[in-house]
Amino acid sequence: MFDLAIKSNRVVTPGGVRPGVVLISGGIISELVELSDTNFNCRTIELGNKVLFPGVIDPHVHINEPGRTDWEGFDSATRAAIAGGITTLVDMPLNASPVTTTVAAFEAKLLATDNKLHTNCGFWGGIVPGNKEEIEGLVEKGVLGFKAFLTHSGIDEFPNVPESYLRVAMPVIAKYNLPLLVHCELISGDVKPLSGDPRSYQNYLQSRPACWEDKAIALMIQLCEEYNCRVHIVHLSSSASIDQIKKAKERGLKLTVETSQHYLYFNDGDIGDGQTQFKCAPPIRDKVNNEMLWKALQEGIIDFVATDHSPAPPQLKQLQSGDFIKAWGGIASLQFALPVLWKIAKINNASLNDLANWLCEKPAQLAGLQNKKGKIAPGYDADLVVLEEETTFIVTEQIIHHKHKITPYLGEELSGLVAQTFLAGEMVFDDGSFTQLNNGKLIIR
Repeated sequence: MFDLAIKSNRVVTPGGVRPGVVLISGGIISELVELSDTNFNCRTIELGNKVLFPGVIDPHVHINEPGRTDWEGFDSATRAAIAGGITTLVDMPLNASPVTTTVAAFEAKLLATDNKLHTNCGFWGGIVPGNKEEIEGLVEKGVLGFKAFLTHSGIDEFPNVPESYLRVAMPVIAKYNLPLLVHCELISGDVKPLSGDPRSYQNYLQSRPACWEDKAIALMIQLCEEYNCRVHIVHLSSSASIDQIKKAKERGLKLTVETSQHYLYFNDGDIGDGQTQFKCAPPIRDKVNNEMLWKALQEGIIDFVATDHSPAPPQLKQLQSGDFIKAWGGIASLQFALPVLWKIAKINNASLNDLANWLCEKPAQLAGLQNKKGKIAPGYDADLVVLEEETTFIVTEQIIHHKHKITPYLGEELSGLVAQTFLAGEMVFDDGSFTQLNNGKLIIR
């Protein structure tokens, strides 16, 4: 009747952490029963006190293929994902070439995934000026929502959208009840462009002030209400916007918000001049700001945490020159999403259930996967992680599966070791090694 039984004294369920046996059939969780039940007539895995955790979902990943596979690519990104317990990710529409703003470009991206996906992968479409006629075609092809920038994206082929074009696109997106994910920075003329010492992190930080973010978020709240369109604010870094977000949610607007691990883990005091591995946009701000973001996450004002994994080759990160003006803005962190957040969570007395909410359940809701992924419950996909939550480890180049070993977490001691990863009830990662790759059924549409 069952293919596999996984027994643990600590299963993270929606109702809390409890002892139990997860019974799996055909890649789906069939039942969750008491440990005292023993007659399963199937292969059984005994975990003891190791935690059985839902597979992590990261809906903000830049894989960069096709066209910029030398930056990352589906093979290396999805290997890194399962090594970090990420069983589902959603790929962003930019940094690939062509960018995913047309049906033809989306079809090219799907072709590029052939025999390279090692974890479940969905896709966001892109909104750029002039592509309104492509939106419905992209929906029909299976994108899970759309991404737009309010400032330059860093990729010329993916220009930012003005308010006037948001007003054109949002009614179409709202028709399908899909989310519009927005990079919220609106450049203000009263801030001078980056100048002075190009190696100075403080110069870079001051060149992208929080007011840019706050102004953009205010606009998106207004448009969210006006068009009754689902709006998702990506990588919130400005704590000054927490109050307006809270009030918008209290009014019942279809507004959700993510922050990223690096905005919670690091602050500007951790970043020395020339350390361009920390460059991202919006930038990492001060310690008080980080503490306020953490409080908003605990209070549910911020919905969840996603990596915004955005890797680049060493020459683009300007590691030798340390030039923040020229360096690519993006942090590579996909493999370490879970242990980074768990380290911070433990310091702040958060629970494993909080972690599951922020890394699994809420991200599944954004991507429309809430009925099949993100929980250990009957009827859900058997995407699971075995977590040694008290085990610490040092991030070294030897354990990194990203294409490039550039990350601000290099040398950091993290907490929570991913011992095993299961996709649809099949073990794909065990004790540092990949055990099964390319099951052929991993595209989510």
